[in-house]
Amino acid sequence: MNTSADFQFLSISRAMEYIADEAGVMSLMHTLRQSLQDDLPRIAHCLAAKDMPGANEWLHQLKGFTPVFCTDALISDVVHVESLSKHADIEAVRSAYAALAPKLAQLQDEVTRHIAANP
Repeated sequence: MNTSADFQFLSISRAMEYIADEAGVMSLMHTLRQSLQDDLPRIAHCLAAKDMPGANEWLHQLKGFTPVFCTDALISDVVHVESLSKHADIEAVRSAYAALAPKLAQLQDEVTRHIAANP
């Protein structure tokens, strides 16, 4: 596995520092890929339905992956939106998530590409 192949939002080097085991990184990365696939639509659905507790639940779960796999900037963005989902009004959270969602989609793409390149 090439640990120097960091992407815009996915940090392989950070994951290796955090987990220190290539097989462990790849195993958890498969879990991250599934979580992104399942949870990003759930977050969007909750926000559309004005279900702030539901959105917070999925954002909180996503936040758990960020220190292991993401760049500092994305970690900060996810933490900010998750924090808003605890106390801000729905429109503020929707707006913040609208800015975050394309970055999460890019992260999902980067995770998928890294898994495909490292079978």
